[in-house]
Amino acid sequence: MLAVGAKAPEFVLNDHEGKETSLSDLLQNGPLILYFYPADFTPGCTKEACSIRDIHSDIQSVGLQVAGISPQDEASHARFRKEHKLPFVLLSDPEKVAIKMYDVDGPFGVGVRRATFLIGQGRTIKDAVLADVFIGQHKDFIEKAIILRETAGLKAR
Repeated sequence: MLAVGAKAPEFVLNDHEGKETSLSDLLQNGPLILYFYPADFTPGCTKEACSIRDIHSDIQSVGLQVAGISPQDEASHARFRKEHKLPFVLLSDPEKVAIKMYDVDGPFGVGVRRATFLIGQGRTIKDAVLADVFIGQHKDFIEKAIILRETAGLKAR
């Protein structure tokens, strides 16, 4: 997993609508919460995505963006978003390009590690968490980012 302080690698992946989206595109409107997850529709990944959905308005209120990355195709992401009313971007990485760049490929290249990064607009990784099993740690991580931005007076424009 990339370390805090490292430069977040640029990538271009298709989103849930098949539109090419880069890290730079995602950072245009503010810092980014970028999370990597193993698969759409699995119990753990569904729980994680829905927990982010449930605090999405708080995330946006402090000027943060959210995007998720997993190996599934655009059609799977579109169904996952629709079924669970997810208001954020899901990116398809079937070749694990970004997954490998962020060093969250699973052991021996199998699966994807569950990781969440807070990336500043200058592409610096400000904070990160890796928790494959303890899914709640990712929501706690995001809530901490929200609180830190609120206390710093960083509200959405």
